[in-house]
Amino acid sequence: MQRTRIKICGLTRAQDVAAAAGAGADALGFVFYPKSPRFVTAAQAASLVSGVPPFVSSVGLFVNASVAEVAAITHIVPLALLQFHGDETPQQCAALAAAANRPFMRVFRVRPDTRGADLLEYESEYRAASPLFSGLLLDTFVDAYGGAGKVFDWSIVPKEIAPRVVLSGGLSVQNATDAVVRVRPYAVDISSGVEQQKGIKDAHKIAAFVQAVRVADATSESENHHERST
Repeated sequence: MQRTRIKICGLTRAQDVAAAAGAGADALGFVFYPKSPRFVTAAQAASLVSGVPPFVSSVGLFVNASVAEVAAITHIVPLALLQFHGDETPQQCAALAAAANRPFMRVFRVRPDTRGADLLEYESEYRAASPLFSGLLLDTFVDAYGGAGKVFDWSIVPKEIAPRVVLSGGLSVQNATDAVVRVRPYAVDISSGVEQQKGIKDAHKIAAFVQAVRVADATSESENHHERST
């Protein structure tokens, strides 16, 4: 069965880390953007990451951070992956990742006029800029950076790129199954869709979201089996 990876982002409490890991999340996101309601300091993140079990990745989200800031945080927090969510150029992302010696994921904020070709070109630029580039995370464009809880048009995601992107932007328990069935991304990323309030997660919503993604995975396997048998 194809297993879509799941990232729960914007964690600020130890009990939410435990709930996400316990529900089967593959990655946990920690926000180092001071203007975010989900912001955590390096010391807070280090404490939270200390409770992450083996084989669950810790991801650090940065917005227009300096090389010194990223290097300082990764010196304290054992992050497996960096996520750049601001206006960083391919060259800036390459320098940031190299300073921290970590692979990175680049966020593409999808606008109403974005085309599939734009995603392919964007991915190509970042892949050429650094061997540490690991892939794109597709989010919805809004004036602010991060978690606005809005969905973009999933149909623009080209089939050739879908198996290696992370799908985000307005995902919820209600639409997760449909999103995964339609896009077939490598992974999904959710923050506000599993919260009681900003920065405070809901363990029941996290578990329900994971289950909704697994339903989509099972649907994919059933469809593939039917195609093979016919």
